[in-house]
Amino acid sequence: MSESEILFEIKDGLGVITLNRPKALNALTHGMILEMEKVIPQWEKDPAVKAVILRGAGDRAFCAGGDVTGLYREMKDNPAGTLRRDFFYDEYIVNRRIYRYAKPWISLIDGIDMGGGVGLSAHGSHSVASEKFLFAMPETTIGLFPDVGGGYFLTRLQGALGTFLALTSHRLKAADALWAGIVDAHVPSAKIGELQAALGAADLSGPDANRKVDAVIARFSADAGMPTLPALMPDIDRCFSADSVAEIVAKLKKQPGEWAQKQLAALLKLSPLSMAITLEQLKRCANRSFEDTMTIEYRMSQAAMRPDHDFFEGVRALLIDKDQKPRWNPPTIEGVTREMVEAHFKPVANDLFFD
Repeated sequence: MSESEILFEIKDGLGVITLNRPKALNALTHGMILEMEKVIPQWEKDPAVKAVILRGAGDRAFCAGGDVTGLYREMKDNPAGTLRRDFFYDEYIVNRRIYRYAKPWISLIDGIDMGGGVGLSAHGSHSVASEKFLFAMPETTIGLFPDVGGGYFLTRLQGALGTFLALTSHRLKAADALWAGIVDAHVPSAKIGELQAALGAADLSGPDANRKVDAVIARFSADAGMPTLPALMPDIDRCFSADSVAEIVAKLKKQPGEWAQKQLAALLKLSPLSMAITLEQLKRCANRSFEDTMTIEYRMSQAAMRPDHDFFEGVRALLIDKDQKPRWNPPTIEGVTREMVEAHFKPVANDLFFD
């Protein structure tokens, strides 16, 4: 890993992490994850660090997700390699560390925040979105599932919103993410630097540090505009609260209007297996702890690392060859068996457990 892919600095009592791959939309590599796992436990114990700030370099993205092309290359060039095992294992450890972090963890999201980036922002104590913010959990488009704790936070959104976001990869701007509770505040991009400086100048000591951070952020917060989700929720709940992908498709077919047809068209392009395991993931994680969720998702990730899995076909079609013509196996929703789904939830040799 190039040392410049991720930057660490202690400034004004803040531990500042900058994801520094702007040309790759700050996509996470395994090396970046390992560097975070080295540094953030030290900062958690360091009295000189009162809070952690996480940012993305450049003017387009906070973090567009994990660098899945590296996983594809290893599958092709080095089938015996361990990146497909270690990447998810170490990434999920970092996700859990953020979730349990003893100090304020403040993500300043000034651009795209998707997939693995959401795993770094959604589980911290504070997430701040600018007008350039764009959220999605797009894993089903490449034959995967919404991991990095998606089974935890998506199932805690209201109604069937989490299922809708998980299956369709629907994108949210700041107003909708704020309404849904995915982010905590909207601060204009031009004020992000001032907000960080104010946090550096603030007294964040004591057991109510998070409340003190809230007060600083509130000074810079602005109206994010009108959300679009409230008007859509009746349709989302009606169509996406079904027990199976086939039922969701059937409900969308019966639902009049352009919105339903658009969602139907999106779903019919996706991996049927990916949609089925995603729906099962959300059912199993709905009332589980964060740690249990990460164990479940790690098992799912390892099942998806089989060379013949739809994940690699999705990466090939969308990111490698870019022909946009994935050949899913099975090709239809009806072809997905219960055995195929259950195979994604079996214990694995190096299971991920937390104390």
